[in-house]
Amino acid sequence: MPATHQTGKLTMPLWIPISVAAALFQTWRTAMQQKLRGQMSVSAAGFVRYLYGAPVALVLFLLALVVTGAPIPSINPTFLMWCALGGLGQILATNLLIMSFGYRNFAVGTAYSKTETVQSAVIALIVLNEALSPPAWIGIIVGLIGVMTLSLAGCGLNARELLRATVQPAALCGLGSGMMFAFTVVFIKLASHAISAESLVVKALLALVISNTMQIAMQGAYLLWREPAELKKTFQTWRTSMWVGALSGGGSACWFTGFAIADVALVRAVGQVEIVFTLLFSRFYLKEILKPGDVAGLCLVVLGVVLIILWH
Repeated sequence: MPATHQTGKLTMPLWIPISVAAALFQTWRTAMQQKLRGQMSVSAAGFVRYLYGAPVALVLFLLALVVTGAPIPSINPTFLMWCALGGLGQILATNLLIMSFGYRNFAVGTAYSKTETVQSAVIALIVLNEALSPPAWIGIIVGLIGVMTLSLAGCGLNARELLRATVQPAALCGLGSGMMFAFTVVFIKLASHAISAESLVVKALLALVISNTMQIAMQGAYLLWREPAELKKTFQTWRTSMWVGALSGGGSACWFTGFAIADVALVRAVGQVEIVFTLLFSRFYLKEILKPGDVAGLCLVVLGVVLIILWH
């Protein structure tokens, strides 16, 4: 049974607030990361997530050990393999998404990358045997339509034009990005299954620490080989980068914990409220006016999340 958080007579599965927190951290991190993109390459800006996020992950892992009193789980080759595949999958997914932007069709690439939630549900069903109820599938589809509506709002594309664009390189890269993100979350859950520990949180955070360390090695080696000057910038911008890393570490800790507790598709579906946070930030902080398409997409995303929470 999923862990729950109880308040009075109301009982909420613990993975729901954890997923919402993960989405909030991710939105906040993305906003701060925009500052770095003008100072360094995309690969370097992505690298700081792991470089400065790893210490945060380690602190959270040690804190979990102290709070739970649990010993450090024994690490085995299977666990390391899934952590490596999960870390590499996240890097490849990010690169594919960036490639889709390079084909000058940002809207199409982004929209198709949002199919990650449905792809996660299908892959988790095949690999992990995580079968969702029909209402949960309805919630996921409704949320997907809402997210894609928001991705295309104001870009002059409708559903028919989006479908015709499926064979474009941007769409193929977007679909590939969504698939790699979907495989990443499944690999991370398999990593948590590969070790024994009483605390799901301890297992999740250990997987995060190990995968972050591997990502530093993989992405760092690439930068040292191809972009040594950009690698230097990741250390020179530490004042901003450390906050990006801290938010990334906190968000990843929530994601990994959510995946360990509940079905990956449900966690990712509820995590789509990330785009709601983005729009709220746009409206109330940047004072931007929401378009009708934004409002419609926002309502669909919220409706999808509500359906999942009520009927999962």
